[in-house]
Amino acid sequence: MFRYMADQLPLIRAVAFFDGQNLFHSAKQAFGYSWPNFDPTLLAERVCQDHGWQLQQTRFYTGVPDAADKPFWNHFWVAKAAQMARQGVHVFTRSLRYRNKKVRLPDGTEHSFLDGDEKGIDVRIALDVIRLALKREFDVAILFCRDQDLTEVADEIRLIAQEQKRWIKVASAFPVSPTYRVRGIDKTDWIKLDRQLYDQCLDSRDYRPKKPA
Repeated sequence: MFRYMADQLPLIRAVAFFDGQNLFHSAKQAFGYSWPNFDPTLLAERVCQDHGWQLQQTRFYTGVPDAADKPFWNHFWVAKAAQMARQGVHVFTRSLRYRNKKVRLPDGTEHSFLDGDEKGIDVRIALDVIRLALKREFDVAILFCRDQDLTEVADEIRLIAQEQKRWIKVASAFPVSPTYRVRGIDKTDWIKLDRQLYDQCLDSRDYRPKKPA
């Protein structure tokens, strides 16, 4: 049963779960940004404010490349993760390894490229969503990503809601633009982040390593 605030409206508790790499690549496609310039805390607070939810936690998950593979991005994510942790964000990182992959082009030639392998992030998010739901720590799980692997989480949360005899919502929040019209996670409520909203939630800090003078 919901707790009630002074004005007798139900208190709907929300926890935000960010897939850092997924959100970055979506924002890159939608808005053209070349680096992860979003502030997870501001985004989570803004979405909750717009929907009348009370933010309980912000949780951030990302792969971090090894310094030997990608020194630029290692520096960026280590610095950004440290700042988020100081702000009270629950940060989970995994080693992101870059491996050579080959694709065959239409003309029959092969093209080699480095591809980041971010294993375990979606699994960690899924486990935490289910764990916190079982502990009754939220009424709304906001997944800031479009990873369809998390569709099964929505199914599991519905079963938990039935067992606990309470209302639980799972939402998928993701960037959109007139030229980037995409789907959110199936079986979730979709929250579309347009350019205006996204730009109001930018991180004022730049964690990219400074070039030598």
